[in-house]
Amino acid sequence: MLRFRHVSLQKFLQTATWKRPMNASSSVLSNALAIERESTIPLRTATPLVNARTIWISDVHLGYRDCKADYLLDFLNHIHCDTLYLVGDIVDLWSLKRRFCWPQKHYQVILKLYELAARGVRVIYVPGNHDEPLRRFCGQYFGPIEIQHEHEYLSADGKRFLIMHGDAMDAYINHSWLARIVGDHGYDLLLFINRWGNRLRKWMGRPYFSLAGLIKSNIKGAKAAIHTYQQECLSEAKRRNYDGVICGHIHYPALFEQDGLRYCNTGDWIENCSALIEDYQGNMRILHHTDHLRWEGEINTASAHA
Repeated sequence: MLRFRHVSLQKFLQTATWKRPMNASSSVLSNALAIERESTIPLRTATPLVNARTIWISDVHLGYRDCKADYLLDFLNHIHCDTLYLVGDIVDLWSLKRRFCWPQKHYQVILKLYELAARGVRVIYVPGNHDEPLRRFCGQYFGPIEIQHEHEYLSADGKRFLIMHGDAMDAYINHSWLARIVGDHGYDLLLFINRWGNRLRKWMGRPYFSLAGLIKSNIKGAKAAIHTYQQECLSEAKRRNYDGVICGHIHYPALFEQDGLRYCNTGDWIENCSALIEDYQGNMRILHHTDHLRWEGEINTASAHA
């Protein structure tokens, strides 16, 4: 069984109030950590190796039924980088409190991250709101994985970035109590459509497509909230004298420059299966890694639009 040198997995689990008995959860976790560390997902020989200086992923939501752990495992098996940032909501404790769901692939993602760190990749975990209990361990290590509340990053081209999950920006987005409730149920409905729509597409031999992302990006209220979030993140970076911000949280990958500031959102592994990639010259791009690979192009220097 793997043992963590500083913050133990047992201690981490005790930071949340579980509906399942703690001994039952611990037993399942102990058994899972004893599994072989080899992924059950076959490597696709057609998938190229991503050789990068730094990679950012966020909003994986392990423990949530719509987490695309299979795509993420395949991605992690095909990367080579110096630094890997986990920008929050890697483990979805909110979902686990409601319903304990932890398939083997979700364990394998954790083990793969641990393996990458043990091999010499610097892995930095910046917790989000869904894995907020980890914030009490900031400045400590989860095995070889660093835990930081926020982090400053210097890119290869000399730009300073603020790395944060982004949930603090929710304070600037106006949501009524009714809108929050309707929004939660509406998002569950979008993911339901996304799940069954892609099962149909797979049966028809078609690749994965984010139906939820397409629908969400065309809802007026959602577009306005995304725009507000982006602007507040840029304002926070400017206030703190950074050249840009790298964040997650809203499950909407984006990469653009506005007024000399760079906004980078890593996206998620619920809808978009996306990661932010920086090469050794400081160029940043977004990679969507599903049945097929899709790169989003160079920095868009236009302002964000609602």
